[in-house]
Amino acid sequence: MLARHVAGDGGEAFGELFRRHRDRMYAVAVRTCGRPELAADAVQEAFVSAFRRADSYRGDAAVTTWLHRIVVNACLDRLRREKNVSVRRAGDVADIDLPDRHDHHAATETAIVVRAALARIPEAQRSALVLVDMQGMSVAEAAEVLGVAQGTVKSRCFRGREALAAILRPSTAEADDATEPQEAS
Repeated sequence: MLARHVAGDGGEAFGELFRRHRDRMYAVAVRTCGRPELAADAVQEAFVSAFRRADSYRGDAAVTTWLHRIVVNACLDRLRREKNVSVRRAGDVADIDLPDRHDHHAATETAIVVRAALARIPEAQRSALVLVDMQGMSVAEAAEVLGVAQGTVKSRCFRGREALAAILRPSTAEADDATEPQEAS
């Protein structure tokens, strides 16, 4: 389809690529950026860039991987620009859409806690975790998307998981409260 687009089909092939990949790219962007409106802007910017630079696609990786890389880079660029403009509000990360198969209060509460924890880990670790653990990419695909070595992705995922575990681990006082028997009223 990219070849048809580059050959000048009037944008029909690229339109089909967009329809096939937009939802997945938006999901990656939301998890990378942490805010739906920022993610939407990044995805739009990424697809415009992909449309204009389609002739730069070498075919070394799957089209999906190529698009992931463009989207993640657009997200990271937006986040860097935003950091320079203003300090992000703590509540913004609550907009990250983590999948929830059950609509239970406990699951919703857990999703909120995980979103807040994701916001606290470094950007590079969060990006690697989103691609590998949330999007199900292989380490090789994530490395291609992020433009880093596979070992770097593995390291970032490891450190990110360790950081999340430390953030999510209950404090000693909370653990003691949870194990104490409750008095009957």
